[in-house]
Amino acid sequence: MIIDKFNPLEDEMISILNKEGEIVREDILPEISDDKLIEMYKTMLLSRIADSKALQYQRQGRMLTYAPNKGQEAAQIGSVAAIEKEDWLVPAFRELGAWLYKGISLEKFYLYWYGNERGSEFSENEKVLPMVVPIASQLPHAVGIGMASNIKGEKDVTLAYVGDGGTSEGEFHEALNFSGVFKTPNVFVIQNNGWAISLPRQKQTASKTLAQKALSYGIPGIQVDGNDILAMYAVTKKAVERARNGEGPTLIEAVTYRLGAHTTSDDPTIYRKDEEVEEWALKDPLTRFQKYLIDKGLWSTEKDEKLREEYSDMVTKTFKKVEKIGTDTELKDIFQHTYSKMTPNLEEQYESQKKYFEGGEK
Repeated sequence: MIIDKFNPLEDEMISILNKEGEIVREDILPEISDDKLIEMYKTMLLSRIADSKALQYQRQGRMLTYAPNKGQEAAQIGSVAAIEKEDWLVPAFRELGAWLYKGISLEKFYLYWYGNERGSEFSENEKVLPMVVPIASQLPHAVGIGMASNIKGEKDVTLAYVGDGGTSEGEFHEALNFSGVFKTPNVFVIQNNGWAISLPRQKQTASKTLAQKALSYGIPGIQVDGNDILAMYAVTKKAVERARNGEGPTLIEAVTYRLGAHTTSDDPTIYRKDEEVEEWALKDPLTRFQKYLIDKGLWSTEKDEKLREEYSDMVTKTFKKVEKIGTDTELKDIFQHTYSKMTPNLEEQYESQKKYFEGGEK
């Protein structure tokens, strides 16, 4: 099994598709139907276009601060495509592709970044937690869901994401330690995009890889080419099988790169070199996967151009709809969704804010 054989202390990274879109590891090539391959590519393309337009909207003053996803589509979609509908998705804040593949609407995504509370509302059937900006605080929640699945005897798996900077936070260690001890059905994906805002990965930890941190918790850790959607799918699929079979969690380090800024409040030209960005642009996950599909006879440049136009139009209409909705939100929505029932403290905060907006006490 690919995960059991991997030693995170050795200088190895799992790749299946090289940057020319050619298969380099036939022995671990996952079985994926043609329809699913196309679905994965289409989601990558929609994510890229929606991400690009979100950046434009923010620059036009029509959206709040935004965290770009460009370059990380394979790390997200390759992993989320390996879970089933009944499984849980626990995102950080840079998982647009994972959201879309899980079936969450682009409208909801835009509502979140527009500042509307409805962007954090999900039905029970969607099995997705809202985005979180605090670093790594979502991981203990993911393990809590996994623990609940064990207690209830359910077979669902929880897939959670964190950035490379998040691995330096206490919540990362607490979550993985608990998960390892109690063998919760979790799969943790580190999107190692090289930078925690302006801090390079090498300056935040002395570990040679982030995957090797798994050894401290007695769980498997594996480093994967995060710009290779087939490798991400293959490894995550095995990790999900382990979790579902009661074998416990797996830590996956997806080595990728954010081609844009950390957020729209950031200027990466101050701290990183153009040569570095240009080198990673040659490893673009979208281009790589597109070449593979065209060579396989499943896609064409004509289909691609047509779909880009359709998605561009759809994304524009979606955002205009969000602008019409605006930020109109019921005050209670801000307080009532953290727990199944508001705590006395939240009730107090809600009543205080209600009086403030009604012109009463502050």
